[in-house]
Amino acid sequence: MAFTLGAVLQAQEGSVAPEQRIVLVELFTAEGCSSCPPADALLRQVNGRQTSGGALIVGISEHVTYWDQGGWIDPYSSSDYTERQNAYGERFRLDSVYTPQMVINGAEQIVGSDQAALAQALQRQEKEPSRMSLRIVSLSIAGNKLTMNFSAGGDVPAKGVDVIAVLTDDSDRSNALRGENSGRMLEHVSVARSISRVGKMKAAGERTVEIRIPSSFQASQGHHLILFAQTPGNGRVLGTDTKPL
Repeated sequence: MAFTLGAVLQAQEGSVAPEQRIVLVELFTAEGCSSCPPADALLRQVNGRQTSGGALIVGISEHVTYWDQGGWIDPYSSSDYTERQNAYGERFRLDSVYTPQMVINGAEQIVGSDQAALAQALQRQEKEPSRMSLRIVSLSIAGNKLTMNFSAGGDVPAKGVDVIAVLTDDSDRSNALRGENSGRMLEHVSVARSISRVGKMKAAGERTVEIRIPSSFQASQGHHLILFAQTPGNGRVLGTDTKPL
């Protein structure tokens, strides 16, 4: 059976509804990689859309550092995302990490520009039974600190889950002056600017944490907090929520 991306997406963009299933799509990318712009465009195409089964697709663009030696230093790259991708490489038993790479719900990985593979992955993940919920209850900002109250419900695994917070720019653009994409205007969505493990939960409940807001945040840009619960060792993502800042 042939899968197409259009067949698994609803016509309209979606927003988070209470108890709505979310499929998390992480894109490991780099502005110094000539193979990455098609994957960046694919993430733009699906981010914020709903699948035909009603799941909301939440994307994160995570820029790695190992392309920074090729003549163009990616302004959004961080060793945090390189380390995260390396952990996925070990988990999926890859010979080496690569860009562009997409990881869907922490459960499977594909070449980041492969539309058909993404369509199949989205269909598989939207059908996975939901055993756990994660919800951002409230947010407040004071200075460079974000205070968040969140709750975990349902069947939290006995071994626990890592709760991970990502602060993103809604969109970014760069005019690459050097490297493999020299002369190109590069566009990105949901660009990770910080990622942190804010706690580990072994049972349902609520918790309040503080997150430092990165100095790179610009008031003129839109931003989101993306929160997800992931089994240890960069395992399956069991619950996700997101709120604008």
